[in-house]
Amino acid sequence: MSGVLVMGAGSVGCYLGGLLAMAGVPVHFVGRPRVLAALREHGLRLTDQDGLDRRIPPQQLQLHEAPPAGLRPDLALLCVKSGATSEAATALGLALPAGTLLVSMQNGLGNATAAQAAAPGLDCRPGMVPYNVAELAPGHYHRGTGGALAVQGTPSDAALAALQTAFGRVAMGLELHADLRPVQWGKLLLNLNNPINALSGLPLRAELLERGYRRCLAALQQEALDLLETAHWPVAQLTPLKPRALLTMLRLPTPVFRVAAARMLRIDEAARSSMADDLAAGRVTEIDALCGEVVRLAESQQRRAPLNARMLSLVQAWPQRRRTYSPAELLRALGLS
Repeated sequence: MSGVLVMGAGSVGCYLGGLLAMAGVPVHFVGRPRVLAALREHGLRLTDQDGLDRRIPPQQLQLHEAPPAGLRPDLALLCVKSGATSEAATALGLALPAGTLLVSMQNGLGNATAAQAAAPGLDCRPGMVPYNVAELAPGHYHRGTGGALAVQGTPSDAALAALQTAFGRVAMGLELHADLRPVQWGKLLLNLNNPINALSGLPLRAELLERGYRRCLAALQQEALDLLETAHWPVAQLTPLKPRALLTMLRLPTPVFRVAAARMLRIDEAARSSMADDLAAGRVTEIDALCGEVVRLAESQQRRAPLNARMLSLVQAWPQRRRTYSPAELLRALGLS
C-alpha cells in the first residue's frame, strides 16, 4: 500500500495505524492535540495480550491536527467517536480525492451512512473492530481481547485487498463481508457491556466475574435480541456461543461461569472499555451509538426498550453521580432486582 490516513488518532486509531506502520505502510495520523503531544514525546507503543510489544519512535510518526491537503492515500480509516463522524467526514471530503475509500472502524451501526452523507464524494464503508484497546500511558495502546477486523466489501476491492494483506503481515485478521450489518449487530450486542463496565469501575475481566453485572448484560442483550428477531434482522455469531446461548451462560453462577466461559474470559487484567476511559476523563461517551441504537430499533417497531433506555439515562447522568455502581445497585437501577 502507498499510504493510509487515520482520522481519529485515539485508542483504536493509534492501534490500527500502528499495526499498519509495523507492516511497512506509510501512515498519517490525524488527532487531537493531547494525543499528538504524547506521540511526539513518547512515540507509539503497541502491546497486546499475546505478547506483542513494539515501539515506533516519534521521528517515524507522521502526525497532523487536520487532514493534510494534497495527500492521496489508498484509503482512510475513520476512528473518531460516533458524535464526531459528520465533522470528521466533512473534513476528509474536502481534503481527499473523490472516490477515496473511507472505512468506518467505529462502534454502532450508522456511522458509515452519516459519513457518506457528509462526504458524498468519498466511498464510505462500514467496518468493525472486535477487540478492546486501552490507553495505558501516553502513547501506549494495549489490545486486551481478541478477534478479527471486518469490513464491508469483497476481494475485488483493490484497496481493501491491500489492507487485508498489510494487516496479515502483522498477524491481524481482516474479514470482508458483502453485508456487514449482521456483524455490526453482533458486535453491538457485545458492546452493551461497555456501559456496565464503565459504571462498575472495574477492569473487564473482574466485572464479568460478578454475576450481578452479567445479569444486567444478559437483560440488555435479550431486549435487543427480541427486537431484532421481530424485525427479522440476522445477527452474526461473534463468540463460540450463539447469542441466545450466551444469555444462558451469562446468568450462570460465577463458579460455573468461570469454567464454561474460559475462552470468553481470556482477557488480560489491563483491559477495560473505552467508555470507562471517557467517563473518567469527563468526555462524551458513545452510549447513544449502543443503547440508543436499541431504543431506536424499538421505536421503529412502535415498541419500547426500557432497559436500554434506562442504561442510556444512567450513563448520561454520570457527571452528577460520579460514583460507581455495585452489582446490586445496578440491578436495582435497571429494575432487575
